[in-house]
Amino acid sequence: MKNSFYNADGKNIILKMVRGIQQNKDFLGEVDGLIGDGDHGMNMNKGFSVFEQRFGEDAFSFSEGLGNLSMILMNEIGGSMGPIYGTILMSMGDAIDDSEKEEIELGDFSAYLEAGLEGLYDIVDARVGDKTLVDTLAPAVSSLQKDAAEQVSFADALKHMKEAALAGRNSTKDLIAKYGRSSRLGERSRGVLDAGSCSCYIILEAMADGILELLS
Repeated sequence: MKNSFYNADGKNIILKMVRGIQQNKDFLGEVDGLIGDGDHGMNMNKGFSVFEQRFGEDAFSFSEGLGNLSMILMNEIGGSMGPIYGTILMSMGDAIDDSEKEEIELGDFSAYLEAGLEGLYDIVDARVGDKTLVDTLAPAVSSLQKDAAEQVSFADALKHMKEAALAGRNSTKDLIAKYGRSSRLGERSRGVLDAGSCSCYIILEAMADGILELLS
């Protein structure tokens, strides 16, 4: 297994993210419908599918794909999650471009995902424990940072990242929602996964799997 991939080869990563959302549209709608308005899967699928229709036949890098997808999510889907995911992905894409690195190693990817999290923190007050996608994204970033510091292989670090993200997603089931429509339910929001955490895990899992293919 290699320990780096090229930004220029990142199209497959983005398309895996698209497929992940498309294949889980109904699941995300069902989860959101339990304590929300049930449109999360539909909105996410719309944005990711529009990206595929518009750019799927084009050549693009990882950072270019993140940038184009982020603009669609920000401007062309309903609900609060468009701007949220748009900000995360745009912050990642900008960090890749700002680094001017053609070859991405574990430490680089860790920094790019951290930039996505920091971009999110700039626009939302939610933190770990508030039953949002932060509960999935923050542990993923922490896992990458730890493995990068310990010089774990890129492939193993991605596997650990997926495990941390899944554990974070699952943790939302026992939390009380602090933000969004579901926060009005108070204690009744406990016992259900957060839909944003679920979609965040799907995206991170697909992103990791796409990179793993480039490392093999």
